[in-house]
Amino acid sequence: MSSNSETQAHHVVLFPFMSKGHTIPILHLAHLLLRRGHAVTVFTTVANRPFIDHSIAHTSASVVDLPFPQNVADDIPAGIESTDKLPSMSLFYSFANCTKHMQPAFERAIETLPRVNFIVSDWFLWWTLESASKFNIPRFVYHGMSYYSAAVNWAVFPNRLLFGPESDDELITVDPFPWVKVTRNDFEQQFREPEPKGLDFEFFMNAAMAQMNSYGVIFNSFHELEPFFVDYWNRECSPKAWSVGPLCLAERPKESHSKPSWVQWLDKKREQGSSVLYVAFGSQADISPAQLKEIAIGLEASKVNFLWVTRKTESEVLEGFEERVKDWGIVVREWVDQREILMHECVQGFLSHCGWNSVLESICAGVPILAWPMLAEQHLNARMVAEEIKVGLRVETVDGSVRGFVKWEGLQKMVRELMEGEMGKEARKKGNELAVMAKKAVDDGGSSCRTIDLLIHETCIV
Repeated sequence: MSSNSETQAHHVVLFPFMSKGHTIPILHLAHLLLRRGHAVTVFTTVANRPFIDHSIAHTSASVVDLPFPQNVADDIPAGIESTDKLPSMSLFYSFANCTKHMQPAFERAIETLPRVNFIVSDWFLWWTLESASKFNIPRFVYHGMSYYSAAVNWAVFPNRLLFGPESDDELITVDPFPWVKVTRNDFEQQFREPEPKGLDFEFFMNAAMAQMNSYGVIFNSFHELEPFFVDYWNRECSPKAWSVGPLCLAERPKESHSKPSWVQWLDKKREQGSSVLYVAFGSQADISPAQLKEIAIGLEASKVNFLWVTRKTESEVLEGFEERVKDWGIVVREWVDQREILMHECVQGFLSHCGWNSVLESICAGVPILAWPMLAEQHLNARMVAEEIKVGLRVETVDGSVRGFVKWEGLQKMVRELMEGEMGKEARKKGNELAVMAKKAVDDGGSSCRTIDLLIHETCIV
C-alpha cells in the first residue's frame, strides 16, 4: 500500500442514479474511499443534494450538483428529479433517458476538478462512459444487482431461453446452471418479446454496451455469498467484476439523541419479549388498492406483531385498520432507516419486495425474508433468497404464478410460517450464518476489503 500522503492525491468521482435505492450504496462506497484517505467528489442534482449532504455530513467529500434537464420529455413533469417522485413507474425509462442531457454540464464540471483517477457511475447513467473516455478516465459501472441475477440474465438473453414453447409460468432450465429454474414471468414484459423494441429496449441496450466497454463493474455483494456466480461472471462475462459489499456495513451507526416513534415502539416489543415482522415493499412498486386490502387483512388475521412502512398515498385503503391492530401492529408513512429497523433485536422477519439493497440488509441483520417480488430483477432475487441461499420463503399466490394475486389467507399462512414455523427457523439459522460471513468480508483482511484495495491499487498506483 502507498503512504497516506500519496493516497491523498487520488481522486474518485461518484455519480449515483437519481433514485434512493441506487444512491445509498454509492454513498456507502464514498465512506469506504474516504476512510482510505482518498478525495471523493459526488455528482447529483439540485433537488437530490439535501439527501446526499445528509448522508455524507461531517466528511471531506465534495458535492457537485448539475441542473436536471427540464422540458426535454413531454411526459416528465417539471421539477421531478428522482424516481420516487414520478407519478408512475411506467415513466422510468423516459426519466432515465432525460439524464443524457446532463452530459455537457457533467463534462464541463470534470474539466474543473483536480485529476480524477476513476469514475464510478450507475448502470443507468450509461452516457458517462463517453465522458470518461474523453478525459481518459477509467469508468466503473455500479451494478445494483446480485451476481446471481446478473449471471442468469446474461445466460438467458443471448440463448433466447424465453422464446420457446413454454407458457409464462412454466419452469425453464438455465443452461449454465442446471439447478436454476426460471419462468418468463421472472422477467419484465419488454424482455419477453421475440423482437423487442421501443425506448426501454433501446435504453437497455445502450446501458449494456456501455457496461461491456467500461473498465470494470462494481457489485454490492461478497464472494462468500454467491461464489459460483462470482466466478462464472469473471470467467464468462465482461467487464471484470469487483465485489466490495455489503456496502451497507460501510456506514457506521449514527448516534442519535432522539429515537423515532417506531423505534420506541420496537423497544417496547423487545421489553415484552415479542418478535416483530417488518413489512416494506420499497418506494417504486405500485400496489393496487385490492392487494393492499388483502395485505392488511392478512396481517390483522395473523396476530403477528408487525411494523409496516407504507406510502402516504396508500392511507385511504387502511382506514380503521390501525385502530384495530394497535395492540400488535404499527403503520409508518415516513422515510425510515431500514437497516436500523432490521438490526433491532426484536425484528425476526421481513416481508419484502426483494430489492437487492433490502436483501443484503436483511442478510447482514440475520433476518429471514418472506419474498414478494414486484418488478425489475426482484423476481430473480426472490428465487435466489428462497432457492439458492435459502434465507427466506415465498408468498403464496392464488394461482401459483410468480406475479399472481395474494389473498389474505395465503399471506397469513406464510407470515406465521416465517415467524413461528420450522421453515422460518431454518431460514433464520442460515441468515445468521451469512451475517457472520458478511461482516468478515468487509473487516480488515476480508474478501471485500481486499478487493477494494486491489481496485484502488490497479487504477491509482500502477
